[in-house]
Amino acid sequence: MAAVSLRLGDLVWGKLGRYPPWPGKIVNPPKDLKKPRGKKCFFVKFFGTEDHAWIKVEQLKPYHAHKEEMIKINKGKRFQQAVDAVEEFLRRAKGKDQTSSHNSADDKNRRNSSEERSRPNSGDEKRKLSLSEGKVKKNMGEGKKRVSSGSSERGSKSPLKRAQEQSPRKRGRPPKDEKDLTIPESSTVKGMMAGPMATFKWQPTASEPVKDADPHFHHFLLSQTEKPAVCYQAITKKLKICEEETGSTSIQAADSTAVNGSITPTDKKIGFLGLGLMGSGIVSNLLKMGHTVTVWNRTAEKCDLFIQEGARLGRTPAEVVSTCDITFACVSDPKAAKDLVLGPSGVLQGIRPGKCYVDMSTVDADTVTELAQVIVSRGGRFLEAPVSGNQQLSNDGMLVILAAGDRGLYEDCSSCFQAMGKTSFFLGEVGNAAKMMLIVNMVQGSFMATIAEGLTLAQVTGQSQQTLLDILNQGQLASIFLDQKCQNILQGNFKPDFYLKYIQKDLRLAIALGDAVNHPTPMAAAANEVYKRAKALDQSDNDMSAVYRAYIH
Repeated sequence: MAAVSLRLGDLVWGKLGRYPPWPGKIVNPPKDLKKPRGKKCFFVKFFGTEDHAWIKVEQLKPYHAHKEEMIKINKGKRFQQAVDAVEEFLRRAKGKDQTSSHNSADDKNRRNSSEERSRPNSGDEKRKLSLSEGKVKKNMGEGKKRVSSGSSERGSKSPLKRAQEQSPRKRGRPPKDEKDLTIPESSTVKGMMAGPMATFKWQPTASEPVKDADPHFHHFLLSQTEKPAVCYQAITKKLKICEEETGSTSIQAADSTAVNGSITPTDKKIGFLGLGLMGSGIVSNLLKMGHTVTVWNRTAEKCDLFIQEGARLGRTPAEVVSTCDITFACVSDPKAAKDLVLGPSGVLQGIRPGKCYVDMSTVDADTVTELAQVIVSRGGRFLEAPVSGNQQLSNDGMLVILAAGDRGLYEDCSSCFQAMGKTSFFLGEVGNAAKMMLIVNMVQGSFMATIAEGLTLAQVTGQSQQTLLDILNQGQLASIFLDQKCQNILQGNFKPDFYLKYIQKDLRLAIALGDAVNHPTPMAAAANEVYKRAKALDQSDNDMSAVYRAYIH
């Protein structure tokens, strides 16, 4: 995109990384959010999402001038919803302008009328002044009586109105409207009275008048720009720590509508190893939230996009660990996780006392325990933090993070976890997060196999698969997961959002976890066999919903 002349408040199309151009508005950033170094950029709030980012000026285009062009090249449902949100914003803004213009005309007429009434002849003026002075004296003598009795008409009026009636006006000054005498109420207070944190809207900054606040941006609460009756400190992504009976702890955004709201990035240098489906989205969100990130991937070409977005390139895992304070890793399976740490130029070679390593891979408890031991033996700090979600949730910064190990390191990672996810849980000692993650994926994988089984049974018995989905979406099983996976099957679209080969791997590991404690897992075992059948049909690199094909071949 070519560079353009833009200013605060402009509607724009913003291009961020590999994402398509998206409609947004240039606004002031939160005061705690650092501006990236280097090229000129603007802080953009995107319509139809909870997203926002610093966007380089050459990646921005004016909204109106390029609207038709962008609509032609983007046809998605979410994109259309975002455009609709912009148009609704423009309609409201136009309506406010018309109302403001109408009110200005009314105010002018009232002032003219008031000026006419405020020009009495000299005799009338003296009589009114005399009556006014007498009324004041009388009121002073009868004030206590009126207040105590509360029976007179004047006594039943508000103190504000009594003050208006009792105070003589200076000659020639038009009377103020009642609305001008009303004590202004802080919009922050209004927001707090109106509902929970989830209802808060983006509050304008000093250079953005309150009337121009965008109703489509649901973000964190900032301190008042005007002088409110009550002052509140800015809430910038406060953490809510919840202790549960199990001893686990969760960190999540205080404002659930702005999961990636105002995040103050840690000043620690962050490393990230592994840029697959999940890792790519995680790194993108770390960069958007202002973290300093060094990346490495086995296939180096995958790093290029993130280098363009401001990441640094590490030549080996050992180099990344040695130059960063906290290094995250997200790879495919136990073997890859071990090779990354123990292999040539691996993580272990870069570990020195105080260096931190966070493994986000979904592996078994034995593997993660072994990795923790070798990291700690070199003086390093270790945390396991596998994530629950898929590629879309990773891109959206809506993952659920399950962590265990070094509690202090968990807290040091808070800004990173907020950038990449909506909630994180601390589950105690190393191995607990791996076990919990396998159980979660066991349930998910078994459910997916059951969905596929139900759709194929509907088909062979002459029932409409679409009707089955409609019925399920109206019942207790309704969920985004159910709807998306069924839509994949009905449309024959198995583009990977969560690789089938990885959900089968997790089922296999979950079954082994059950075997280790002599616990039966017959449902998972049955589902595992169906996924193995799908893998034999070359569905490994498709989405997990391709397990459907195991039933129709």
